[in-house]
Amino acid sequence: MKKVKVEIFDPAMCCSTGVCGPSVDPDLTRVASAVYSLEKKGVDITRYNLANDPATFSDNEKVNQVLHEKGVDALPITLLDNEVVRVGTYPTNEDFAEWFETKTDELMQKPGVRVSIKLN
Repeated sequence: MKKVKVEIFDPAMCCSTGVCGPSVDPDLTRVASAVYSLEKKGVDITRYNLANDPATFSDNEKVNQVLHEKGVDALPITLLDNEVVRVGTYPTNEDFAEWFETKTDELMQKPGVRVSIKLN
């Protein structure tokens, strides 16, 4: 695997998976699966949510510049080795595969969710 650093700056949202709220966003679930699969391989990939990490957005000079020029509609913003490579859309699985020298079919692993059920 290629040694690169990817950072994704998400708009403000309640979760990164896209499965909350009245409708499921398939692009968010795809990205969540790809990021999860890549994290399991130990690559350097991080997502930041504007609602949870506002300081990270303002502290990053390049992200801050894009937000000042285009506003929050520019989100998501993706950095590859601290260079802006995507604005307004998420990376494709082909992008991830190219950046990390992996195959797109290796990016489909779904994060497991623990559910606790108490039966009376």
